Amino acid sequence: MPANTGFGVLTIGKDVSIDVTLPSGQVLNIDRVTSFDKKQETTSLNSKGMDGIHRFAEIPDGWTGSIGIDRGGHSLDDFFAALEADYYATGTLNNVRITETIEDTDGTVTQFRYDGVAMKFADAGKSQPDAYVTQQLSWKASKRIKVL
Repeated sequence: MPANTGFGVLTIGKDVSIDVTLPSGQVLNIDRVTSFDKKQETTSLNSKGMDGIHRFAEIPDGWTGSIGIDRGGHSLDDFFAALEADYYATGTLNNVRITETIEDTDGTVTQFRYDGVAMKFADAGKSQPDAYVTQQLSWKASKRIKVL
């Protein structure tokens, strides 16, 4: 639900959900997502013309991001163990797809799909007494497509 500040309605993190779809079509069970970060990557072009005009361009070069998780089970550990085992057995890595769904402030839904996603278990977690085990995935995608 968006937050009405009295000076405009803003999206808050609870308005966003994500799904990670495996090559098999199954959705990877990621419990307790605490954050989803995404950034557009670009390649910068610069030209300083003899006519004194500077010309610039930013070429889309994929997307990167991270997913924060409070560990609630072994699904991520199992996924990355299978990914690694498959790689050593076959030499093949299969990318996934991330779907981001946003409930907008006007009540509509916006959805983006990140294709060709390579994921890494950036932090599988630290176990210590009286603390949640937090995990971090990092990812890179070939492109982002608006679905809705």
